[in-house]
Formats: sequence, structure tokens, C-alpha cells
Amino acid sequence: MVLALKNASILQRDNLILSDVNLELKLGEFIYLIGETGSGKSSLLKTMYGDLPLTKGEGTVSGYDLKNLKDNDIPHLRRKLGIVFQDFQLLTDRNIYDNLLFVLKATGWKDKTKMDNKINEVLKKVGMGTKGHKMPFQISGGEQQRVAIARALLNDPDLILADEPTGNLDPATSEEIMILLTEICKNGKAILMATHDYALILKFPKNTLKIENGRVHETVQTHL
Repeated sequence: MVLALKNASILQRDNLILSDVNLELKLGEFIYLIGETGSGKSSLLKTMYGDLPLTKGEGTVSGYDLKNLKDNDIPHLRRKLGIVFQDFQLLTDRNIYDNLLFVLKATGWKDKTKMDNKINEVLKKVGMGTKGHKMPFQISGGEQQRVAIARALLNDPDLILADEPTGNLDPATSEEIMILLTEICKNGKAILMATHDYALILKFPKNTLKIENGRVHETVQTHL
């Protein structure tokens, strides 16, 4: 199990956001996390990558015990995760290749040839193999999100956490990103994706968890 929460409470400072959260995610599994804006989707994801502490209940992510996570464990945990945000979060002062190089260097890679090969591999995987020399402002929003997904794949994570990855994209581009994420999942990665795009969920049906009234519920796809 790459991700497991048991009777977990999600807090932001002293505010209880979610209670009694139980969820499990296996390799090769894709789960949607849905709910109104402000319902706690981002807080739940932040707990999983160590941005918010888990103080009540149990939780493990990629072998790390969230309850006993120390500050110096957090960078190591994040290396085992791929995190994709709504607003891409690319560094605007350098080209696509150097954006990815920055992440590899920051996560301890040293060998120039290995770094070069890895960057070319992930860019090719997301259909951006010829765009490494471009600056972020020279490519479309959909292409920027593809680069963000490539960045998430750099350290071969078992789990990808995607927080509204299609939120800033038009419907056609959103579908392209979903096809890409589905393909990545088929290659053995686990994906948990927060979204409120119901049209996308109906077009790409998968197991779904719904946050409502401070609780996480499993929901049947056809009853959205």
C-alpha cells in the first residue's frame, strides 16, 4: 500500500478540517478526490506531503510514518512523491530543461550524463521532448502542465498527488492531461487527484472519494 490513512484528523493550525479519514491507495490505482472549494482537498494532500502535520490517527505514505515525520524527513518523503499543482509552479527565469535540472540538483543528483538522460526521458514521456530550450512563457498552459508532470516524474515516484491539475486549462487541454495521467497510472504509479471538474470525471471514470461536511466518503461514479 503506497498510501494509507486510518482514523486520521486533518488540521490546519488548531482548526479541524477533516475527521476520521480512512483511505488506501495501491500502485497502479487512480482515485479522484472531489468536494467544494474550501472543503479540505488541498489540506488533505498537504498532510500527505508533510506540509501539514498529522497529529491524530495513523498515516503512511511511501513507507514514511506521517505521525512521526521529522522535519529532516520531509525532503526525503517528497522525493518519493510527484506533486502537481494547478498553477504549474515553474521557475520563470530559466528554460524548461533548467527547471528540471534545478530539481535534480536539489534532490541530490550529481552525474551530468545521468541528469541529462533523465530530463530527456521525462520530457519525451509527456510529449515535450523538443521543448527543453523554451522558456515557460513561450509555451501554452497545457504544455506547462505537461512539464510540471515531467518534473513530478523525475525521481521515479510511486505516488503522484495532483491538486486541481486541470483547473487552469480549457476542456480539450484538460482531456489531454487526463489521458497522460491515466497512461502514467497504467505504468504502475498511484495517482490521487483533487478536482472539481465533474465533466472530466464522467469522461474518465475512476474510483472517487468525496469530501463533504468534514468527512471523506466513497462515492459511486454514476451518482455524482
